[in-house]
Amino acid sequence: MARLSLLGAASLGLICGGAVAAELVIPINAIDASGIGASIGTLTVKDSKAGAVVTPKLVGLSSGPHGFHVHENPSCAPKDQDGKPVAGLAAGGHFDPDKSGKHEGPWGRGHKGDMPALAVNGDGTASDAVTVPNLKVADLKGRSVIIHAGADNYADQPKPLGGGGPRVACGVVP
Repeated sequence: MARLSLLGAASLGLICGGAVAAELVIPINAIDASGIGASIGTLTVKDSKAGAVVTPKLVGLSSGPHGFHVHENPSCAPKDQDGKPVAGLAAGGHFDPDKSGKHEGPWGRGHKGDMPALAVNGDGTASDAVTVPNLKVADLKGRSVIIHAGADNYADQPKPLGGGGPRVACGVVP
């Protein structure tokens, strides 16, 4: 009888999340100044001892490295800036709960939403997981994830916020 109780307790822990790392799946869509476009895939985010592990299953992106960040607001909509709509601007700035005001990359002490670059293959697919040491699944709730057109140098020079450029894809965290 004691053995059944222990097995039952272990099963309950698994069902309730006691022994299973938190996980979410974020749908990602192309975005532009006119709004939210077609689905381009998903990001699966799981907690690990080393931080959040983000695994993309994406298609339709330009090849090469892309800036990749958690943003403050749960929106992928365009927003006007200087009288013109800007893709994904309603997502706000990089997630920075400590108000550091610094863009130091995922290994620095700046924005908590800075993630390692998203690597996109020559065929426009991305599937290589990245680990974000300063982030947990719980941090993503009520936020969005933005993919930028270009790479991120994790500095504010020569361009602000790493120089990733326009926002090309976005997902609101469910």
